[in-house]
Order: sequence, then C-alpha cells, then structure tokens
Amino acid sequence: MPTKILIIDDEKSIRHTLREILEYENYLIEEAEDGKQALLKMKSEKYDLALCDIKMPELDGIEVLEVAQSLDHTPQFVMISAHGNIETAVDATKKGAFDFIQKPPDLNRLLVTIKNALDKSNLVQETKILRKKVSKSMEIIGNTEAINDVKSTIEKVAPTEARVLITGGNGTGKELVANAIHKLSNRNKSTLIEVNCAAIPSELIESELFGHEKGSFTSAVKQRIGKFEQANNGTLFLDEIGDMSLSAQAKVLRALQENKITRVGGEKEIKVNVRVLAATNKDLKEEIREKRFREDLYHRLSVIIIKVPLLKERSNDIPLLVDKFLEDIANQHGTAVCSIEADAVEELQKGEWTGNIRELRNVVERLVIMSDGKITNGLVKKYADIS
Repeated sequence: MPTKILIIDDEKSIRHTLREILEYENYLIEEAEDGKQALLKMKSEKYDLALCDIKMPELDGIEVLEVAQSLDHTPQFVMISAHGNIETAVDATKKGAFDFIQKPPDLNRLLVTIKNALDKSNLVQETKILRKKVSKSMEIIGNTEAINDVKSTIEKVAPTEARVLITGGNGTGKELVANAIHKLSNRNKSTLIEVNCAAIPSELIESELFGHEKGSFTSAVKQRIGKFEQANNGTLFLDEIGDMSLSAQAKVLRALQENKITRVGGEKEIKVNVRVLAATNKDLKEEIREKRFREDLYHRLSVIIIKVPLLKERSNDIPLLVDKFLEDIANQHGTAVCSIEADAVEELQKGEWTGNIRELRNVVERLVIMSDGKITNGLVKKYADIS
C-alpha cells in the first residue's frame, strides 16, 4: 500500500508546493486547510504521517497534535512553521511530534525527516505485532478443573504483592504462570526479569543476581548491574530456585528481608523494590530435610504456592493444546495449518507425557514435518513415541 501523508496548512501555496515534492517521491498526498478539517480526515482515514503547520486560525498545529494523540490511529507528526523557535520545537516533540522543521523547508532535510518518521512508525507497528504474538504464545491453554484452579489462583494473587512459589514438573509451563502473574499485576508496566538458576554456575550466580564491582574478581573488567537491580519496580522470576547454592540463598533471603542488595566486591547497600516469583521442579521440603535448601528462604518465597499439574493429569486439555501448537507452527513456518484426525488426537491423549507440554509441542512439530498436511492415527503411532 502506498504511504499516505496529510498536509495540514492554511496557505494553499505551501500545500501545493509540498504536494508536488512528495508526489514526485511516490507518496499519496491529501490536504487539509485547517486543523478542524485535518481532524475530521484523520478520524475517517488512516494516514502514515502528517505535515502540520503550527500557526493556523482556530486550532493551531499543537492543538491538532494533542487531539490526534487520542485517535485510534495517530500518524507520525512533523511540525512545520516559519515562526518557530527552540521552545516551540521542544514543546511539539514533548507532545508527540517526531520532529520540527522551519519554513521554507530544506528539501533534503524534509525528505530525510519524513523517511525517518515513517521508519519509526513501522518499528512501532512491528513492535505491537511482536508483543501480540508473544502475549498469545504465553497464553495458558486449557479448560480442565486442574488448570482452571491455576488460572483462578493467578487472578487472585496477581494484583497483590505476595511472593509466589510455582511448583511442577519440567515442561509443565511454570514460566507461563509467572508471566501471567506479572501481566495481571500492578507492576506490569515495568520489567519481568527471568533468571534460570540451574543454568548459571554456582560461582557466578551471586554476580548474576546482585551484580559486581569492577575488579571484584579476575574477569570483572567492568561494573555489572545484577538482576535484582534490573527488576527494580518490576518482577524477578527465579526459575529452578532449588538449584541455587546455599551461599546465594542466604543473600537472596537478606534481599527479601531488607529490600537491599550489595554488589559482589562492593560495600554500598542498594535499595530495591522487587516482587519475587520463584519456580522449582524439586520437592523443596525434601531439599530442606537434606540440608540443600534453607527453610527460612522457603517460607519467605511460599506465601502463595501454585502447583502446575502434569499434562497426564489434564489430558482432556490435549485437543486444545494440539490446535494451538498447529496454529503456532503454521505461523512460524508461513504455511497452512496442518489438520489432524480425531482418532489421532485420542491417541495423543493416551501418552504418559513425562516431558509434559514441552514434549507435546515437540511431538506435534515432528508430526507436522512428517505429514503431508494431515496428521493421522497411524502417523502418531509411528512417530510420536509417547508410550
């Protein structure tokens, strides 16, 4: 689709000049002779960019810009004026304009500014699409009683500041629960920082969590900000916390008690405001008995405990999960959604699924690859390997 630009200026000669320049560059141009006409057009048409004069009768350009910010689709604004100054330019950009250009505009500057503004608009749109895709991929799928109990608990606990311990086997979707809690929390405009405690060597976990000062150990060539600081005013998700070393556990306990951390090699205490969510596939009470996990830390983390069910405990959700995975795989590969026969789904429901949802996702992808557009019961028996 051609790029649509709206020229908003009360001077006909300026509109005509800008139209000639921009139509030569293959932009689709429309005009508005004042602010009211511009807003009517923007309410009924979708524009990629608006070139807007500041000094106009009735509604000036800044007022048009402010009203346009509340529309369903706000174009990028480039303000133009013969009477501008630095103060005007700063005011315009604070209120949402991409840039400010003085009249008469330099042709090269104008074209470069328009290109950059459109590039930014495309990036913003792509980011929105990616966020929707990520949000969709992090959905908790299922309608069985077991998973509905999890969803209900999430809805109750998310708006609070309570710490949550998420338990369940590998591949059950503990990270989806953490993401859902953060998304529904009052901290959702801040960051969710995830740390996989099992993937970080014990000698590095403290640096990862709390950061370090330059020179605090051999490879510390510069200061590092740890995950607690990165998650300040947001949420910190400590995945597989049962694998954390006892020394790191002691420091995490102190951070939770005092809301303060100290970087490795540092002396200064740093205040942090972090909501901690933790997850584990281990029986932490057994780990406590074996002296591998601190009981006081367990009680700090487990204000609320959410147990994510194994897939075999919610096998009636498998049809929904399979449909979701088939759609995701098709989107990922840019192909049509593969169909699956009812008896093939029933066969999948008979599996033990020791790897839970993660294993099911991998099996569905394998079946899609090995099929010719339709997954049959015979294909499941041949390639699923789920007995």
